[in-house]
Amino acid sequence: MDLTLDVENYKLNIRAAGVIIHNNKVLTHKNINKDHRALPGGRVEIGESSEQTVKRELEEELGKKVETEGYVATIENFFELEGKKYHEIFFIHRVEFVDKQDQEITYTLHNIEGKEYLNYEWIDLDEIDKYNIVPACLKEILKQKQFPVHRIYEDN
Repeated sequence: MDLTLDVENYKLNIRAAGVIIHNNKVLTHKNINKDHRALPGGRVEIGESSEQTVKRELEEELGKKVETEGYVATIENFFELEGKKYHEIFFIHRVEFVDKQDQEITYTLHNIEGKEYLNYEWIDLDEIDKYNIVPACLKEILKQKQFPVHRIYEDN
């Protein structure tokens, strides 16, 4: 069961994602029906660590095993989506594909769970400001490349 709770007029999400960087490009996921990108990952399940979540989610979504290489950041993210207020605790880990051949991937990946609207695309860190990435403070964290970081971000 996902760690998502309705509390008064908020939805509380506990989420984890992975940062994979190849050739100065970071892997992002893009819903073709939306105007933003995010890091690949998902909601933490009850009894699961954020590290385990990243490994599970990337294997479910891409069919690829990853190992964590370090902790990147925690972001307390406050935003509104479709008229609902969110309070999200977002854990980010640096990860890499286990398979050596996968470590050479620079092409667009596709979701293997049947979510054809999700693409996993590489964007150049030197051009990250050209993209709408959520949460927006993630851009600065990735550009600085100094981890770990804790941010409180309110999308106002």
